[in-house]
Amino acid sequence: MNLEEYQLNIPEGVNIILGHAHFIKTAEDLYEAMVTSSGTARFGLAFSEASQERLVRVEGNDEGLKDLAAAAIMGIGSGHTFIIYMKGAFPINFMGAVKAVPEVCRIICATANPVRVLIARTEQGGGIVGVVDGAAPARIENDNDINKRRKFLRDIGYKK
Repeated sequence: MNLEEYQLNIPEGVNIILGHAHFIKTAEDLYEAMVTSSGTARFGLAFSEASQERLVRVEGNDEGLKDLAAAAIMGIGSGHTFIIYMKGAFPINFMGAVKAVPEVCRIICATANPVRVLIARTEQGGGIVGVVDGAAPARIENDNDINKRRKFLRDIGYKK
């Protein structure tokens, strides 16, 4: 077994959700989860099958984001993996709907940070063993940081 890392391409202003799922209808069901959660978010998603033709299924409403998703799934090279790239929304707006898709087994990460996907390669194929999401913590927040965080969440409408 070899351990590899794959750097996701996440452009400025774009967020991703990366996870594991199964079954050929995953791409269509994830598409429906996205459009029913937000009529305005732009997104592209890709899902890799793990048997038979082993195709990468691609859906979305933004060609550039669909291309990014397809390239990421091919680069990761792991079966039963999905990724959603989105603009104009945050993953928190979709997490409940994505988790509710019957084929979704788990969400590995949801972020706009730089991400390195850790992949175990065997003779059978590749499997995601984890991710490095962003950077290591710099320090523990102080009272000023707490106030700043709370203000930010209210300014963007996530808290009242």
